[in-house]
Amino acid sequence: MRHIDVEGIGRVSRIGLGTWQFGAREWGYGDSYASGAARDIVQRALALGVTLFDTAEVYGFGKSERILGEALGAARSDVVVASKIMPVAPFPAVIKQREKASAQRLGLTRIPLYQVHQSNPVVPDTVIMPGMRQLLDSGAIGAVGVSNYSLARWQKADAALGRPVISNQVHFSLAHPDALEDLVPFAERENRIVIAYSPLAQGLLGGKYGPDNRPGGVRAMNRLFGTENLKRIEPLLDTLRRVAAEVNAQPAQVALAWLIQLPGVVAIPGASSVEQLEFNVAAADIELPPESRDALTAAARAFRPVSAGRFLTDLAREKIGR
Repeated sequence: MRHIDVEGIGRVSRIGLGTWQFGAREWGYGDSYASGAARDIVQRALALGVTLFDTAEVYGFGKSERILGEALGAARSDVVVASKIMPVAPFPAVIKQREKASAQRLGLTRIPLYQVHQSNPVVPDTVIMPGMRQLLDSGAIGAVGVSNYSLARWQKADAALGRPVISNQVHFSLAHPDALEDLVPFAERENRIVIAYSPLAQGLLGGKYGPDNRPGGVRAMNRLFGTENLKRIEPLLDTLRRVAAEVNAQPAQVALAWLIQLPGVVAIPGASSVEQLEFNVAAADIELPPESRDALTAAARAFRPVSAGRFLTDLAREKIGR
């Protein structure tokens, strides 16, 4: 497993485990899953050197935090548990109370990385960050992070906190490479990290879907799985397949390897089984040649998906047979 040393947090595995699905019934969560598969996945992750486990108070309304804390057991204090607060009424007293509630669900006295889940469009970070700073000063958390922040908002959060906001968790993959333009260079320059969620684009980068093989369920409403976008992404998938063949790996593993070989980037794919976890973690052992990384980057930047509006229009037309 590759790792990166992060100030205030410690040694972070380049591939972590996202646990949104631990509390989400739409991804198969149930009581038997919580006490069985989830525990097995976490225990196997620990054995494979995974040290970053990401959750949030809103995942299953706290269920994800509880399941993760129980699954980690005695190891929970030895790894980097990252949780998030949704910035609703984010005043210092409220932030303190909600961090305490998350810590209790996780079974922790200190949350290593505590993140603001979304940028609040109305409340500025000058209101949000004093509460986070108090948590830092009291030792209740190890470091402050943000999620879904633009570069400009990240820098404002820095100023409001009065010390580095160490991480920014964003939607980032070969199919959604926007972070390459500004967030990744900033993280490299300032010794921060970018945490990539949905690093496999909900399975799109596995290469099995196409215009004639579209998924159902939750994925059906993701615009990337629209007919037109599945046509447009084919050159990127072809590049993925070619590179995968060259390095004797699977396309999804190459997609993860591309991410974590970028400076300051870690990825948090989810896993619904131990086998899927092992598949994801194996990507950390893949070394992509520079020319292959460049080819993937070029293909990612060339992908131009249709807008959400166009996707919904096309979807409606397909439903009525036009």
